[in-house]
Amino acid sequence: MVLRWRWCRYFDEFASVLLLAVLWSLAQQHWLVQAFLIPKPSTSPPPSFVRGRMAAENPVETNDNKEKNKEGHDAQRYRARGVSATKQEVLAAVQSNGERHSSAASASLYPRAFCKVLPDIWTNDPAAAIVMHADGAGSKAALAYAYWRETGDLSVWKGIAQDALVMNLDDVYCVGATRAPGLVTSTIARNRRMVPGEVIKALIEGLEEVMEELRPWGVDLRLAGGETADLGDQVQTLTVDCTLATRMPRADVIDNGNIQAGDWIVGLASSGLPAMYEARRLYNSGIGSNGLTAARHDVLAPEVGLRYPETFDPALKDLAYCGTRHLTEWMDIDKQRIRVGQLLLSPTRTYAPVLAKLLHHEAGLRDYVHGIVHCSGGGQTKVLRCLDPSRAPLHLVKNNLFKVPDVFRLIAEEQEKHRMLCGRGNEETNGARETEWREMYQVFNMGHRMEVYVGGGEEQAQGVIAVAEAMGVAAKVVGRVEEGKTGVVGERHSLTVHHVGFGGGGGGGGGGLEGGGAKFVYT
Repeated sequence: MVLRWRWCRYFDEFASVLLLAVLWSLAQQHWLVQAFLIPKPSTSPPPSFVRGRMAAENPVETNDNKEKNKEGHDAQRYRARGVSATKQEVLAAVQSNGERHSSAASASLYPRAFCKVLPDIWTNDPAAAIVMHADGAGSKAALAYAYWRETGDLSVWKGIAQDALVMNLDDVYCVGATRAPGLVTSTIARNRRMVPGEVIKALIEGLEEVMEELRPWGVDLRLAGGETADLGDQVQTLTVDCTLATRMPRADVIDNGNIQAGDWIVGLASSGLPAMYEARRLYNSGIGSNGLTAARHDVLAPEVGLRYPETFDPALKDLAYCGTRHLTEWMDIDKQRIRVGQLLLSPTRTYAPVLAKLLHHEAGLRDYVHGIVHCSGGGQTKVLRCLDPSRAPLHLVKNNLFKVPDVFRLIAEEQEKHRMLCGRGNEETNGARETEWREMYQVFNMGHRMEVYVGGGEEQAQGVIAVAEAMGVAAKVVGRVEEGKTGVVGERHSLTVHHVGFGGGGGGGGGGLEGGGAKFVYT
């Protein structure tokens, strides 16, 4: 019995020591995790990001990459994040469907119009047409989620509701459908565990408020309901979309197939102080609702991803949140103090009141408007999708663009920081800088998000400018349309963009990429 008692006592003591050792080991591991595996956010991307960036900028030439290169001059970094500036796959699918069902009832009456224009099957009026459009706020909703979580500011959701609406409204107005009321539906998909009812309430009420604010300016929209789906196992945060339907006279259709040599290109500024019809009396960065995947990840610091991992795909790894800025960091822009998060979340400006007045018979300009293009997805190259490929090639020259807005300058500066971390030589650095600027014109609006193609001459172009400026929207002639130079670009329509860097004022020579000397050609 004595021996058994002593053995048990020694065993208990040994077990106690072993337990203490295990607990101490776990504590040490926890400390190591806190100290090394989850470091405090740095203002510089981690070394692993540099390796990922170099791999993204210098991909191995595999068969898969060769196939991707066939997509054309798509933005490589944009594509690496699972998005596309040119949307070649989508456009190819749409084109294939159109070729297979060219005589179907769903074929557009005006194939080159900015939106699909259908026969009026509601009343069978041969002089009328129906326009219906669906779009949304895209990944900007994920950014709004992070900012709301960080600050508790529910007002960001009215901006997201406006983004979703404007991406439909301005597209529809590009075809001239400005006279009849429009019916709007809202579609929200959320993860209920992350997005509570107060956010849904702010989105629905915000959408209604934006429509009420536009009605006095000749833009009549009515909310016809919608759908809010709880998709917690499919959606990490939320998506916010809208659909807009309206009816219009066929005689009013603006067909971009009429864009021709000799046209003047008038751009309407995307950034600046509020227009007369904008209830939000704050500076608008001009970011719009396109390119937010690039803007979010290139500008914001790794801290955002660590705090809100639900806002991005973990498969992105080193391409996610690799900037140096923080959501609540202050910046001085146009004599105003604004947070970085607010800068990236500026609501998409609508040009609907301007277009409604411009196309009204009293303005006397509708007959001179040959085309209207919303520079959304595809940025400054969007117009190339609107030109008739069966016609003689046109060459568009944009050589007098607006000064690059500060939000795009911020994105470029963050990209420059990444490039410097890679330790490239001067020649390689200059090549990378040129590639990044080229991509930015494919992704972002870069200063104007709406452009009007005007025939008749300078007097008519100035008339368009006067209508916009009377409503507080800066406007100017940003370029022209010429006959295509067959010997240079073949039989395809082409676009030359004169990069104006940070100085603005047109495409004068000299000064390198920041001085306005670069030209980018797209086909």
